[in-house]
Amino acid sequence: MKSRKASETLAITTRIVLPNDTNTLGNLFGGQLLAWMDVIASVSAHRHSRRVVVTASVNNVSFREPITHSSIVTLEAKVSRAFSSSMEVFVDVFVEDPVTGKTRKSNEAIYTFVAVDQNGGPIQVPELVPETEEEKARFDGAMRRKELSLILAGKMKPSDAKELRALFNEE
Repeated sequence: MKSRKASETLAITTRIVLPNDTNTLGNLFGGQLLAWMDVIASVSAHRHSRRVVVTASVNNVSFREPITHSSIVTLEAKVSRAFSSSMEVFVDVFVEDPVTGKTRKSNEAIYTFVAVDQNGGPIQVPELVPETEEEKARFDGAMRRKELSLILAGKMKPSDAKELRALFNEE
């Protein structure tokens, strides 16, 4: 199975926040943003695996600031690391002010997807090759995030978490 570059998994979409996307304060519903992030992250995971993918978890979501009605929202997703059948996908959310055109990062999330076969069973995915400094940093952190997730789920003993242990043990 041929490895793929992280840049090959980039998926971008742009949306405008309409009245039916907002709450009574005129801010984008968090659930709507989560749905947009899930869709773009699945496109990224599909580009990496070229298989049907399913959302396994939303590992981290950061709602740093509200996104207001009529804002232009751009979501960028890229696979940060591939494991045997799963892929971690980072989603960065940028907001463009419709009047000034200034863009700022407002939110981010980390999703995990699993590639599945025609029967819904997990299937192997290609290795991911990070190239940029940001891709390498996210790639390196992905194993620590996976170990922590497995520990919290009771599927791994803390003593077996090699990457996490290395953070705390100076050897």
